[in-house]
Amino acid sequence: MRRADIRLERDFDLLRDEVRPNATLPAILSSHRIPAEQGAAVLDAITRVFDIRSLKAHHPYEIELTLDGLCRQFRYQIDPDKFLRVSAKKNTADQPKPEFVAEVVPYRREHAQVAIHGRIDSDHNSLVAAVNGAGENVTLAIAIADLFAGDIDFDHDLQPGDEFEVVFDTIVREGVRAGYGEIAAATFKNQGKMYSAYRYQVPGGKPAYYDAEGRSLHRFFLASPLKFEPRVTSGFSFRRLHPVLGYTRPHYGVDFGAPTGAPVVAIAEGVVSLAGNTGGGGNTVKIRHSSGYESEYLHLSAYGSGIRTGAHVSQGQVIGKVGMTGLATGPHLHFGLKKNGEHVNPLVEQRKHPPGEPIPAALRAAFDASRDADRARFVSAVATN
Repeated sequence: MRRADIRLERDFDLLRDEVRPNATLPAILSSHRIPAEQGAAVLDAITRVFDIRSLKAHHPYEIELTLDGLCRQFRYQIDPDKFLRVSAKKNTADQPKPEFVAEVVPYRREHAQVAIHGRIDSDHNSLVAAVNGAGENVTLAIAIADLFAGDIDFDHDLQPGDEFEVVFDTIVREGVRAGYGEIAAATFKNQGKMYSAYRYQVPGGKPAYYDAEGRSLHRFFLASPLKFEPRVTSGFSFRRLHPVLGYTRPHYGVDFGAPTGAPVVAIAEGVVSLAGNTGGGGNTVKIRHSSGYESEYLHLSAYGSGIRTGAHVSQGQVIGKVGMTGLATGPHLHFGLKKNGEHVNPLVEQRKHPPGEPIPAALRAAFDASRDADRARFVSAVATN
C-alpha cells in the first residue's frame, strides 16, 4: 500500500514586485506594512553594504514575510550580475530587538549551448520574425545580422526560402535564462548561396569568425549602414528626378527609407572628414577610409556620441541617426561612397572586396575539427525543428 505524501504548509508569504518610478526603500517597506522598528533595522543593515540612493525603477524585488507579518528576508536585483539580500537574525533573550544582516551576492551563472533552425517565409518575412519563430528574440537576430553584415544586406536581400542555423551560448542565472553569450557557429542560406561563420581563436590572438574554408569574415565594408527593416527607396543613378527640386540630376548614392532615430553605423574603420550641416544634405557625416575611399551619410537627425571632424571611428560604430534634415520629403538615409574622389555605386563596390585573411596552414586541421563539431550541432537543430 502506497503511503500518501505529507504536504507541509508554507510558514511564510512571498511577495514579488518591482521598484516603481521615484520609489524609495523606506516607502517600499512601509507599503508592505512591515513594522516601523523592523523597517528601520532592515534599512540600517542595507546602508552598511549598499547605497539606497542607487535604487532603480523597474528592478525586481522579493520580500518573505512570516504569517504574522514580520520581515524574514528581502532581496533586490541590483543588476544582471548581483543582488542584495537582507536576512533576519534570530532574536535571543538578551537581544529582543530585530536585527538583520545584509550582503551583496553574485548570481550563480552558468552557460548552456543551444542550436536553432529558422526560415524566411510568408509568416516570417524578416530576420527578427524568423528568429522569434524559432523561439528566440531580437538580441540574437542583431547578433546574426552583425555576423554576416559583410555578405548579406538584411534590409533588402532576404527572400522566401532563405534559412539559417545557429549554435550559440545562453546565460542561465539561478536556473532561468538571463541572456545570450557568443555565437559559436552559424550558417545562412541567402538566395541559394550558403554563408557560414565559425568562431575560432588562433593561439595568441582574439576569437574571430571564419567561413567553412577558414577565411576571415571581416570585410573591408559592411553590406549596409543600417541594421533592420529599411528599404532602398532610390538607387544609384546618373539621372534621377529630384523629389524636392523637381528636375533631373545625378543621384550619387543610395537612399534607405527608415524611421527617424534609427541608428546609422560606419561601414568601415576610418577618420571623420566632415560632421556638420551641408545645406541640401542636412546634417552630414563623411568618413575617410583606407585605399582611397570616403563614405557619406546625409539627412541625419542627430550625430553619434563623439562624432566630430577628425574623430577616429571603428567599423560598425554608431555615427548618427536617421532623419530628414536638408532637402528631404521624409525620413531616410542617403548613403554615398567615393573612390579616389569619384562617386561609385556602394552596393556594387562592397561586393568587390573578398573575405579577409585565412587561418594559418599549420592550424587548419585544428580549425576543421572545431568546425565539424559545430556542424554536428546544426544537424541536431534541424532535427528538432
